[in-house]
Amino acid sequence: MLSANEKERFSRQIALFGEEAQVKLKKSTVAVIGVGGLGSFAALYLAAAGVGRLTLVDKEKVELSNLNRQILYWTRDIGEIKVEKAAEKIKEFYPEVEVEPVVAEVNEENAREVVKKADVIVDGLDNWKTRLIVNKVCVKENKPFVHAGVKGLSGQLLVVIPRETPCLQCILPPRIREEERPPIVATTVGLIAALEVQEALKIITGFGEVLKNKMLLFNGYTNTFTVAEVYRRKDCTICGES
Repeated sequence: MLSANEKERFSRQIALFGEEAQVKLKKSTVAVIGVGGLGSFAALYLAAAGVGRLTLVDKEKVELSNLNRQILYWTRDIGEIKVEKAAEKIKEFYPEVEVEPVVAEVNEENAREVVKKADVIVDGLDNWKTRLIVNKVCVKENKPFVHAGVKGLSGQLLVVIPRETPCLQCILPPRIREEERPPIVATTVGLIAALEVQEALKIITGFGEVLKNKMLLFNGYTNTFTVAEVYRRKDCTICGES
């Protein structure tokens, strides 16, 4: 049930998808793994939508160079642990939300503990190695994983629904070159994070069509979106038939 305060707070979206969907959001748990650029936008948007419980996972501290795009951190937070400051800000914004900050470098073991408790996992990461760990665990635990990535004025979005869609491993080349400090701007991050959260909300509420078996590609240089069909690989070492 929703309180009178919750009905008022979320009235504009209840008008869109109904009170039952809002209750589903209230009862849901979403894990945001990586609370930097994508993750800080995503965590705030999830709280704004009324998700009842957030698990925030990151090991980093706030740095000055984060502040052009990581909206949950302010100048006074430099040197502080990201997930702790993020949890403080989100609780101040929406006191009813439960926020669990997890200060950890993601590995398969701790990722499994986080994933098992969540209804949806949102990708806020900035490297492929860790993304593939999370992808593997989500497939094993049969949990939806919303992947996003950004660079410069470009971004991408993929929804992994285990046993229904390709996983992240399916669509990647055998070798991936990591960039330590790729160029990034807040507008691209915010746009892609918003789309990422929108997919998470669809999964939780059942309202709207989830981006299944497709990858959304955004080109901010020309302000164009492309939707590409993607396919499960039978020989995928994570979700394949072998």
